[in-house]
Amino acid sequence: MTIADEKYVSISTKKRSGEVVSTPVWIVGLAGGRIGFVTDADSGKVKRIANFADVTLQPCDSRGRVREGTEPVAATASIVRGADVDPFGAALRAKYGMMVPLIDAGYKVRNVVTRRQASERVAVELRFL
Repeated sequence: MTIADEKYVSISTKKRSGEVVSTPVWIVGLAGGRIGFVTDADSGKVKRIANFADVTLQPCDSRGRVREGTEPVAATASIVRGADVDPFGAALRAKYGMMVPLIDAGYKVRNVVTRRQASERVAVELRFL
């Protein structure tokens, strides 16, 4: 089993202060050994990756609690925009099925309730070191 086969992965990114922030994400594998996830362009993890591309990944549960007996895996993250996000989205829908439109609907409701402008969706591509 590879990290891309996991349901949830904790990605640890670094703030400018040096503080490490870990966030659970859904992860997908693509052709050619590429892996990554989709998120909002204005998310904290995207901002942190823009400053520090080095991240670590570790299998976790939906709340980000890392699985005992697993070790962090080092990777370099890069932001993917535009039509290049489409393969990540398709892989996400194939792997997670009906959960994807349900989560998307939840984000739309959140944006209406909070009067927040919908953010651009980007993919974060990960390359192992």
